[in-house]
Amino acid sequence: MAAGVWYVYGIYESDPSQTRSIDAVGSFLEGVFAPLAFLWLILGLFIQQRELANNTEAIRHSVLQSEKQTLAIAATEMNARQETFFKIAESVKQQLGGISGMLLVSAIGPIGSGRISSEQVNDLFSQASGGDWSVFARQFLSVDFEEEGGLPELFYGTEIRRRHAENYRRTFERLCRLAGNCDVDGIIEDTLRQAALGLLYQRMLDHAPDENK
Repeated sequence: MAAGVWYVYGIYESDPSQTRSIDAVGSFLEGVFAPLAFLWLILGLFIQQRELANNTEAIRHSVLQSEKQTLAIAATEMNARQETFFKIAESVKQQLGGISGMLLVSAIGPIGSGRISSEQVNDLFSQASGGDWSVFARQFLSVDFEEEGGLPELFYGTEIRRRHAENYRRTFERLCRLAGNCDVDGIIEDTLRQAALGLLYQRMLDHAPDENK
């Protein structure tokens, strides 16, 4: 623009009487403002690029926040499931302890082989009522039952024992399925299977007759 002003001033300074047609003036102005229009176009391009970059960064930040929120919601839901599971698991363990206690009494208690007396049975149930519901399972795991015919006889030798064993297995399997729904790594289920109640379940499964597997 400074060059255009200088050019116009130079023309009229050299010849004040000189005139220009409208076409000539228009062509001159076109040439003068063309660089300005081009400059404005370039500036607009840079402004748009900066706005696009800002929008892209805002979108990326929003996506990251959404991912964090999704993970937080998933973690909260998983924690809620686990808390619910542990509450249910306590009741189920009591049930498993009761079933294994009745099976133990039927197998080696006073109404079974008589290996343990009524006083011992009462002591075991007292421990169970105090919260140690795996006490009966430990008895099955720690004692040799060759005199009674082995574990298959203890678990499935009579109709009552068979019902107790099948009920125990069915209850423990449902507990494991419930654990799988709240633990993607399988740690809770592994812990259940490696504890006394889980080891007793595995013994029942290993010694079950073919028709009961």
